Amino acid sequence: MTTVTARAASETPRLRRPSWKDPRLLLGVLLVIASVAGVVALVTGLDRSTEVYTARADLTVGQPLRVEDLSVTRVRLGDAQAAYLAPGSLPADGAVVTRHVPRGEFVALSAVGRPDALKRKPVAITITEALPREAVAGARVDVWVAMPGSSPNSFQKPVRLLPGAEIAEVTTTTSALGASRQTILQVLVDDATMPQLLNALGNQARISVVWNPAAR
Repeated sequence: MTTVTARAASETPRLRRPSWKDPRLLLGVLLVIASVAGVVALVTGLDRSTEVYTARADLTVGQPLRVEDLSVTRVRLGDAQAAYLAPGSLPADGAVVTRHVPRGEFVALSAVGRPDALKRKPVAITITEALPREAVAGARVDVWVAMPGSSPNSFQKPVRLLPGAEIAEVTTTTSALGASRQTILQVLVDDATMPQLLNALGNQARISVVWNPAAR
């Protein structure tokens, strides 16, 4: 009986480790590779995001645009991505901001141009009166001017010199003792109106600014 048992044990097939030459193993590896490749292709096809520039800080009109002023953001814009500035598309010979771009906003190609393409130039106006809180960079205001009158400390009837002028920058300064406060307003002025505004500033005209939310 012992001889029969030993013979049966010797005839029982032993489990062997599969060889790398085993076609079944190779087929399994190929199936795994194909599955992974399919998943990668699917994810890549679904990811239609692209990289565009956003403003690291407020960009003002006339400001030279540098890469240091921008951040790269990955976002899905679809067909609209061609309208925005992408990494590597900043002109190597220099560019300026042609309209106000708030911090964190995507930089549109329409907001970037050559210096000679600027149709409006910033002019500093000193304001001593309180400004509305809405008078910030990018807002629109009406600039009223009252020229000096014929007698001392008198002024003529004010006229609206700049309707719907865009604010490029607002800077508030305070005296050392805090006794006085004034605001320097950079407004964008076209060449046609520039002489009149400079004449008013040179003649110590009284200038007032009124927020105009309806202007574009």
